[in-house]
Amino acid sequence: MKNTFYTIAISLSLLALAPTAAADLTWKFKNPAFHYGNGYSTHVLSVEQLQHNRKTELRKAAEAEAARIERELDNSVLNKFIRNLESRIYATLSKQMVDSMFADCGDTCANSGSADVEGNNISWIKDPVTGTITLTITGEDGTVTEIVIPGMGEFNF
Repeated sequence: MKNTFYTIAISLSLLALAPTAAADLTWKFKNPAFHYGNGYSTHVLSVEQLQHNRKTELRKAAEAEAARIERELDNSVLNKFIRNLESRIYATLSKQMVDSMFADCGDTCANSGSADVEGNNISWIKDPVTGTITLTITGEDGTVTEIVIPGMGEFNF
């Protein structure tokens, strides 16, 4: 124990005699937001970019949610039923119109016909001599589409 005491005492006395050095303490801001030197403009641009990206993400998320709700409403059972019903009604109307156009009953059949479908006028005229059928579709906005269907003797398969 006595040897340990002497060892500690000698070590402390030698440390006291050792030369020491000191330097000035300097303090700087580490955060570029508080310093108008190096990195401040980069910091401001980074913050602005982060804000812009967040706003864009929120806007896109809101648009996606609105589109999801619209799809969900569009795919309801009632809307599916209405679309199916409309499809069948239009198919029946077009079949009846085609049957009238191509009916083979001589002079007793009508040579023309027309129908108004949701503001669009669909009319047809059959030339009794050549058998050519001219189908004219007039849209709500006044656009006219004309389709000429060849007569009976003009189809060669």
